[in-house]
Amino acid sequence: MAHIKVLSTQLINKIAAGEVVERPASVVKELMENSLDAGAARINVEIEDGGKKLIRISDNGCGMNPDDLALACASHATSKITADEDLFSIVTLGFRGEALASIASVSHLDIVSRPADSIEGARIEISGGSQSPLTPTAASYGTVITIRNLFFNTPARRKFLRTTNTEMGHITEQFTRIALAHTEAQFSLMHNGRKIHDLPAGQTLQERIGSLFTPELAQNLMDVHRKDPQLEISGLIAHPHQSRTGTQWQYVFLNGRHIRDRFIGHAIRESYRGLIEINRQPVVFLFLKMPPDTVDVNVHPAKTEVRFANSNLVHSQVLAALRDRLLSTDLTVSMQTDKFAQPHNQPSSAATTSESTQEHQQRVRQAMADFFKSIPPPAQPPAAATKASPTAPSYNSQGQATLPLAEQSPPVDTSAPTFMPPADTSAAAGTTATTNDSIAPFEPQNTTDLNTVLQIHNAYLVTQNEDGLIIIDQHALHERILYEKLSRQFNQGRLARQRRLIPEVIDVTAAQIAAMENHSELLLELGIEMEQFGPSSIAIQSFPVLLEKASPAEFVGDLLDMLIEQAGQTTRPELIHHVLDMMACKAAVKAGDPLSESEIRALLTQRHLIEQPGTCPHGRPTTISLSLAELEKQFKRT
Repeated sequence: MAHIKVLSTQLINKIAAGEVVERPASVVKELMENSLDAGAARINVEIEDGGKKLIRISDNGCGMNPDDLALACASHATSKITADEDLFSIVTLGFRGEALASIASVSHLDIVSRPADSIEGARIEISGGSQSPLTPTAASYGTVITIRNLFFNTPARRKFLRTTNTEMGHITEQFTRIALAHTEAQFSLMHNGRKIHDLPAGQTLQERIGSLFTPELAQNLMDVHRKDPQLEISGLIAHPHQSRTGTQWQYVFLNGRHIRDRFIGHAIRESYRGLIEINRQPVVFLFLKMPPDTVDVNVHPAKTEVRFANSNLVHSQVLAALRDRLLSTDLTVSMQTDKFAQPHNQPSSAATTSESTQEHQQRVRQAMADFFKSIPPPAQPPAAATKASPTAPSYNSQGQATLPLAEQSPPVDTSAPTFMPPADTSAAAGTTATTNDSIAPFEPQNTTDLNTVLQIHNAYLVTQNEDGLIIIDQHALHERILYEKLSRQFNQGRLARQRRLIPEVIDVTAAQIAAMENHSELLLELGIEMEQFGPSSIAIQSFPVLLEKASPAEFVGDLLDMLIEQAGQTTRPELIHHVLDMMACKAAVKAGDPLSESEIRALLTQRHLIEQPGTCPHGRPTTISLSLAELEKQFKRT
């Protein structure tokens, strides 16, 4: 007696349903994609009880005639592919021909459809895989699919469904993904008779993001575009300070299909490396277009995973597109004052009008200038510091100073700010072309006034620019300056190091000795030369010049601990970033350190010469701006 048997069609469909129909959200996704493939410009989604009781998708697509409708729910029946070669040129969202058959096997399914050129529609009903005969019916052109009592005949599957709110959350997420990728269509979503979304057709991507998420998020997004013969990238990305704790705010689409890909995910994280905190994730909405024959979408039944013919190309292009956009943007964080209560008798439109008046701006600007002039100079200024030039800088139409930096501030006393390398401080005298590091100058939107700077609580620097106040975290800014300097030196070769006359001996564990031996080449590149000195100690022979104020024993101990913790978990570039970040943090001035006038000037001067002055290597902001308009609002002058 044979033990191998051919499964029944009904059982096959139930097994397939386990792959395709994971939960109600899977049904919504499959049916919405079918509607889009049918050319629908309007798709309405109605849900009851989180999809467990009812799912209804109605569209105005091309519809199906009775012959097509009779075959629509058969296993592996589709109109989207006909031959083997079609699998390598798929341009539709659905193509497997198993969604409707799988859904019909575990629910009560009702389909009404009418083509635009037909005078009547047709209806088919299927319950648990048992199909009834077609019947004619009155219907609008398009298709209406109704699913009731999902998993009614598979109680084991039904009991694994979550609460109504949880399932509705998954449905809303699938709805959001499809609506983002197809802004040309109209979408609506209702749950238990309450409308959740009503998205008009023809919205821009930014408008649709504002409708699906928040207007505040949409207004602060930055556009991205990059084109390669094999790949076009477009979309919107968020400012680093709008990062989130998870990756659920990262939406990536390939040829209109939402996908998840580890290469693209890694490129997104790398592009924001150093701009956001390690445990935070960026917000991105990316759209990739590729020739269909360069990507395989037939990898997973849910069609969320793809396989690229050249994954390295995709990774490098996404990384370059995002990184270029971030590096070309002033990432200074603006202080938000909208959350403060406004007078009830003062409409926001009036405030907006007043903010734009030149009289108010000039009045507040003059008041700020008078305030800073009244601040006494720091006690016992360095002898080398000279008086500021009486010539006030003029500004062009872009708000940038037209005078060279040397005319805006006195020469820097390079002997006083010991934390500033001499090679960089030469930039304060207008000689950036002769520096050893050849930094590409960063052009701020508004030039900081170096003549009026105040140190607050030995932690923050307050100054002004043409638009308002600038508040700077001295530690975070200096950390970013040192990080970029260390990165340039490391990329050009080994970091400058100084050999110690008397090696410093520290006690270590066996794991730390192993970490030292495993990363000996990297440690030498970082300017740290060590060797084992006895069974449980090491001797530090050389140490980086830029870390001359840091404790070698403390730093090396922390560094070896980090190397142990990161072993096998990070790539070499990520490890180097963490190490240089640690070095910059140790060497930077701290909150609580008093700075002389020349040190403050050197710090602010170099702020304009680094690539990303807006954030420290950890991703925290270095600078917060407060505009004249916001000051006027707070002082009720508008």
